[in-house]
Amino acid sequence: PARGVIDTQVEVPWCRVQLPRHWWMSGVRGPRALLVWCLAASHVNAFAVGGLRREGSVRHVRGGGGLAPVTPLHGGAGRRGCAPLRASAGAELTRAASSVALRLRGGSGALALLGTGPDKLFNSLFLGLVSTVVLLKALSRDRTEGGGNTFSSDAGMRSLQKRFLAVFWLFRLADWLQGPYFYEVLASKVINGVAISEDMIGRLFLTGFVTTAVMGPIIGNWVDQYGRKKGSIAFALFYIWGALSYRSDVLLFLFLGRIASGIGTSLLFSAPESWFVGEHQRGKFSSADLSQTFGLAYFGDSISAMGAGLLAQGAASRAGPTAPFTVSTVFLALGAFLVSTLWRENKRAAPAQKPDSGSEKEENGILAAIQTMRQDPKILLVGAIQSLFEGAMYVFVLQWPPAFKAVMEGGKVPFGRVFSCFMASCMLGSSVFSSLVKRKVDVEDSMSGMLALALGSMACSAALGSSLGVLIASFFAFEACVGFYFPSIGTLRSRYLPDEHRSVIMNLFGLPLNFLVVGVYTQIKNLGTTGALWCSTVALGGALIAQLGLRSLRPGADGESSQDNSAAAA
Repeated sequence: PARGVIDTQVEVPWCRVQLPRHWWMSGVRGPRALLVWCLAASHVNAFAVGGLRREGSVRHVRGGGGLAPVTPLHGGAGRRGCAPLRASAGAELTRAASSVALRLRGGSGALALLGTGPDKLFNSLFLGLVSTVVLLKALSRDRTEGGGNTFSSDAGMRSLQKRFLAVFWLFRLADWLQGPYFYEVLASKVINGVAISEDMIGRLFLTGFVTTAVMGPIIGNWVDQYGRKKGSIAFALFYIWGALSYRSDVLLFLFLGRIASGIGTSLLFSAPESWFVGEHQRGKFSSADLSQTFGLAYFGDSISAMGAGLLAQGAASRAGPTAPFTVSTVFLALGAFLVSTLWRENKRAAPAQKPDSGSEKEENGILAAIQTMRQDPKILLVGAIQSLFEGAMYVFVLQWPPAFKAVMEGGKVPFGRVFSCFMASCMLGSSVFSSLVKRKVDVEDSMSGMLALALGSMACSAALGSSLGVLIASFFAFEACVGFYFPSIGTLRSRYLPDEHRSVIMNLFGLPLNFLVVGVYTQIKNLGTTGALWCSTVALGGALIAQLGLRSLRPGADGESSQDNSAAAA
């Protein structure tokens, strides 16, 4: 878009804008122009400042100053009264952009543009977060080598990045599609003439978590032994099975579907990453390229989440709550096709021979992975960071809706807009990670600061959660930490986990994570929202301690020998 050589479509939660080929002629250039054009689109569409109605061939905007005619733009009616805008010539959009730019420069009218109330509050916050991401991306561009090219300058690494990211984003999009309507699709079931109970929905929910915890190490060992490519294809098949099971009203099929989804979750969070790291090590590429790829992967994942929310809502409004699950099978099938055609098989590296080694089966199995973890304290510390942070994150996912409902007037929370703000915060966090990687800041150092921020933000939400402002700031800061966390932990896993046991160790890390989430979930009536947030705070404190321990065990840290470090960790 900054070069202005192609038509560019911009998505924000309340409008869709087609930017014309010569949009830079308005006098605003580069990434800064994106914010102005988004604001102009919201001004034309008026979705951010009021409703709209049709009178003949002219649409009217209802805002703070009454009705104003707006020339109709090309495009059909959007979902739920939000009309997409498509301006081929861009005349109306250009005039609106000029108006918005003048208002912002002069300061008058900006509040009227963004409006007030819960919906408009989070709309304005979303715009602020997106503008911050755009500004950060503009400031962090490398203008010396490649002009800020996102992908690696190495042709082999660039090919690997594209093959991995295409599959990763398709799989993650399919996963996000199945999230928003999980409760609604189960609540709509009638089993043997009786509506399904809340208790049964809870059991189905926990079935997936327990399956992931119990089967994860076994699945990980299978992936390492028989191949990460096969494991990625198996993920798609299990997830398709789980998605199609929601179309059934037979309780047995629903439970089998949840078991399949639990197995699929174990595969999703181990097989693709293990394949990518294995190929990266086989090609002997730069470690900076690996970290940059993880940053790009989770930046795109946040965009996929927002797109999945819109797609799921549209599908559900047309074909019921099972439709998003059915749509997800298309992306799963496409991802499996790309894996089968673009990826080569990738198995565990041959373990080093030891004089007192046991049988080959034991050496390549779960027991061997556990023995490897016990011998290297750095692996245990990485596992503690992953389990505690992600456990705190999943508890937060269950508790942020009731936390917002408790402090907002009438309990009316615009969940879709809050979710969009969360994903924009994640984009900000992953952008900060990529920026620090470009500046060669060590991940162990930057992650320590991130975990300290996560701990402080979660503690504030638990202690001062009765204030809406504190809750918004705390939750947005934590989500930014989530966006920073995932590429960081991927980098740490690639650095410290041995390739011969990578998938099984990653799934072993999930055992305490799932037990933590299930424990909090089963005791939520006694803990309440505040108690659950304090549990997340304690878990984040443990993750910070583990990270500081890992930081002290870096080679050459404080001049200590590896033997002294190992003794201190023990």
